[in-house]
Amino acid sequence: MSALGAILGLILAIFLIIKKLSPVYSLIIGAMIGALIGGFSLVDSVKVMTDGVKDVTPAIIRILTAGVLSGALIKSGAATTISNAIVRFMGEKFVLTSLAITTMLLCGVGVFIDVAVITVAPIALTIGNKLRIPTPLLLLAMIGGGKCGNVISPNPNTIIAAENFGAELSLVMVANIIPAIVGLLFTLFVAVKLIPKYGPIYNQAVTVKEEQNLPSLRRSLVAPVVTIILLALRPIFGITIDPLIALPIGGIAGMVAMGQTNRLLESTEFGLQKMSGIAILLIGTGTIAGVIKSSSLKDWILSALSGMNLNEAIIAPISGALMSAATASTTAGATIASASFSDTILSVGISGVWGAAMINAGATVLDHLPHGSFFNATGGVCELNFKERLWLIPYETMIGIVLATSSTIAYLMIV
Repeated sequence: MSALGAILGLILAIFLIIKKLSPVYSLIIGAMIGALIGGFSLVDSVKVMTDGVKDVTPAIIRILTAGVLSGALIKSGAATTISNAIVRFMGEKFVLTSLAITTMLLCGVGVFIDVAVITVAPIALTIGNKLRIPTPLLLLAMIGGGKCGNVISPNPNTIIAAENFGAELSLVMVANIIPAIVGLLFTLFVAVKLIPKYGPIYNQAVTVKEEQNLPSLRRSLVAPVVTIILLALRPIFGITIDPLIALPIGGIAGMVAMGQTNRLLESTEFGLQKMSGIAILLIGTGTIAGVIKSSSLKDWILSALSGMNLNEAIIAPISGALMSAATASTTAGATIASASFSDTILSVGISGVWGAAMINAGATVLDHLPHGSFFNATGGVCELNFKERLWLIPYETMIGIVLATSSTIAYLMIV
């Protein structure tokens, strides 16, 4: 199939998403039209689309089970406890640093980035109001930290990238630890040095959940600690515990430790609701990924890189960035990029772990564009209007570029 068909199909999908059609239907329509334009028959078009969905099905199952951990952290109040403890420990003097680290750690242990920002936002806005810190500055610190945590987390974007490359999830998470630290430091540099110190200040009263109604920090840490230990058994001891098992066990262990087994059903239902939306989105991304994978687009990109004498390793971060721009989603971007280009990336000698890690980092570059839910969710929780939220995009993009570049440099240094 011609590369032109894949490109036009992707452009159509982006256009439909911008026009507010469901992203799932937009991607399916784009995949179908792209396959037909590319020269496939109607029957063959359906086949490559369904084959693309089949490729992401194992990851979808793992993502659904990850909802147990995510739901446990959020509904039990553990995520709030952890964020409160970090902000209190670092103090008001280092408020931007504490906000960035808080969202980084929350995302790093399996909380969605938008949920992490929404969880930390009431604390951030309360302190920002007191210290007269502009709200966009607070939001950027949280978003930057969240992006850094997202590349080292057992979140859907990492799970799907690892699955499509046949790589161990824990190793993909570990590969981006240094890039995440570099990204965190750059976030603080951007927030403190580059952004003009003006903007709206949130003046309304903010309700922060009372700490006496929250679990203790020690109990709140059980879920992420158990999960990390289980995932680390394979690289350390050679004992394989699949994420399909490790993530829900961690969530259940946390609920038991916090004495909230009576809320286990509620938390799992909440987690399933969050993951169901992502799972459905992945079906749409699977269709367009199947079309791209069946096209000559990969060969075209390789030829272009060869002509420019660029290292073939940049296929991974660039594909992640481009697909995140198309979908305005880290998860969807990582899904399409890893499903479409994994074979090509592996064929040039890049390991599955680093291919997944670099695509995952690349997917943070443009996942915040206005046609995605993350843009609106984070702006809404801080009550920024469209123009004020739009103002942050260049700075968010720089943070994503630093993450992608750092991940690529880390790979090149190792090899």
